[in-house]
Amino acid sequence: MPQPGRPANSYRIGEAAALLGVSPDTVRRWIDAGRLAAERDEHGHRIVPGARLAAFARELARPENAAAAGLPSSARNRFRGIVTEVVLGDVAAQVEIQAGPFRVVSLISRESAEELGLEPGSPAVAVVKSTNVVVERG
Repeated sequence: MPQPGRPANSYRIGEAAALLGVSPDTVRRWIDAGRLAAERDEHGHRIVPGARLAAFARELARPENAAAAGLPSSARNRFRGIVTEVVLGDVAAQVEIQAGPFRVVSLISRESAEELGLEPGSPAVAVVKSTNVVVERG
């Protein structure tokens, strides 16, 4: 439901930042630099139209942008975070990663978890491709 004084499917800077996984200051810098288009609502607050935000989010996620960030991979969904729990079994390991507001749990081989040195506090990246979650040491 649209908020009074604001067009439907528009986002304030803080909301846009949360959706993009960056700080509000980063969104402000992108707007000031002309990378992300914004408008002013009737109260003078900057808002980002939803269609423009969606296009910008797609641009950020483009493969060549990921590769430029040093992440060449066929997988497109990467969650950088911190390992919060590792449960080792005889053959498998359950690895839990907190990546911002997302909790990602993966079942990998015990050998892989040990080779990666995964333990609570380790940085890690959960890579989601289809229904598979791959854990990489971050």
